[in-house]
Amino acid sequence: MRVKEHIVEKLKKDPGFKERYDLILQKAEIAKKIIGYRIKHNLTQAELADELGVSQQYISKIEEGHFSTLDMVENVLSHIGYKLKLKVEPVHAH
Repeated sequence: MRVKEHIVEKLKKDPGFKERYDLILQKAEIAKKIIGYRIKHNLTQAELADELGVSQQYISKIEEGHFSTLDMVENVLSHIGYKLKLKVEPVHAH
């Protein structure tokens, strides 16, 4: 089974999967912005980390979609010309 077909099946069978999948896609979009910035400016993770006063490992974690705080993600995004916008929605209609 192809990945796309698997995702479609999961979306049909697991009501909570869509929310988890959407979050993964959003994290991937943030990572793409940061990686794209580094590539455009010819920066390594370590060089971007130095600009921000954080460790290379922290930049690596963000690029992998592992965010320990929204403040830090917001700081990195602000540094590269983006802002973080959060939206809270109910999981199930009541």
